Amino acid sequence: MSGAPVRVALIGMGRMGRALDALAPERGCEIVARLDAAEMAHGVTAGDLHGAQVAIEFTTPESSVRNAIALLQLGCPVVIGTTGWSAQLPVIEAAAHTAQCAVLWSPNFSIGVQLFLAIAEDAATRARQVSGFDAHVVETHHIAKLDAPSGTGIAIAERLRAGLERDVPITSVRTGSVPGTHEIIFDAPFEQIRLVHEARDRRVFADGALTAARWLADARAPRVYTMRDVLAARQANS
Repeated sequence: MSGAPVRVALIGMGRMGRALDALAPERGCEIVARLDAAEMAHGVTAGDLHGAQVAIEFTTPESSVRNAIALLQLGCPVVIGTTGWSAQLPVIEAAAHTAQCAVLWSPNFSIGVQLFLAIAEDAATRARQVSGFDAHVVETHHIAKLDAPSGTGIAIAERLRAGLERDVPITSVRTGSVPGTHEIIFDAPFEQIRLVHEARDRRVFADGALTAARWLADARAPRVYTMRDVLAARQANS
C-alpha cells in the first residue's frame, strides 16, 4: 500500500483487539495506542491516543457507547465493532453531530457478509414473487458471544423483511468456538433453498475493520456510516 500508514488506536484488547494488532501492519495501519476497557473506564485523554487518526472499538455492549462518545469528544473518528448496543444508535448520531466527528459501525465487518446481505435481500424479493416459501435465519457463534440474536443475524432478517415484506424469525445457537456462521433457509412443501456464510477465522472481521478505519480516517463528514458506505466507495473507485 502506498502512503504513510494510518495511525490507529485500539479500544479493547480482547481476541478482536489482538487480531487487529497482529494484522494492522499488513493492512497499512500503525497501532499507536492500545487501551483496554478498564483504562477507558477511568477516562481517556488526547495524550492517551498518541496522535491516532481513528480508533477501532471492540469492547462490550455496556461500555461501547460511552467509549465512542469519549473518543468523539476528543475529535477522534471511531469504528465501532461491538454489537448489542444498536438501540442507542440515536445517542451516537447526536454525539457525532455535536462533536462534528465521524463514526462507522457495523454488526459484521466481513466483506463476504456484506455481499451475503445483498444476496439475501435479492433472494427474498424473488421469493415474494412466488407462493409457498417460508424463510428463517439460523445464526451460530462461539459460546462467549454475548448478544443473541447477533447483530449480523438481525441485519440479515431486516434485509429479508425488506424483500419479503414480512418478519422473519431468527434462531440463535451458541456453541464451542465458532467464529460465526449465518444461514438463510427458504422452505417450501417439497423443496428447500439454503444460503450460508461461514467465517473460518476471526481475522476476516479484523481485516474488514481495518479497511473501515482506513476509509473513515480520510476526513469524512460528521455522521454515522456503515460498511455499505465503504463498499459503495470502493465500487465507485474501481
